[in-house]
Amino acid sequence: MAATATPEIQPGVVQTTEEKPKSGLEPGYLVVCWNDPVNFMDYVTHVFQVVFGWPRQKAEFHMLQVHEQGKSVLLRESMEKAEHYVHQLQKYSLHATMEHDE
Repeated sequence: MAATATPEIQPGVVQTTEEKPKSGLEPGYLVVCWNDPVNFMDYVTHVFQVVFGWPRQKAEFHMLQVHEQGKSVLLRESMEKAEHYVHQLQKYSLHATMEHDE
């Protein structure tokens, strides 16, 4: 009679892969300020400082983007915060919108 061999189970490594979003961040909303022919550059810089609490240098950087390129992406936030900032900028008569960022 032949003996039955008991299979041995060796510990192994199970490899799993997790799929992450491209950016590693959850989808959000971009706050965009657009150029307009009405507001002066110093005024736009001032509004960015007041609304976002930015230092003058950062506010001027975004103001120049708006002036020279026609728009500047100011922030990436949750929908609620993006709406808040857009309304704040619009209160100061700036042309601001929000866009879904995927």
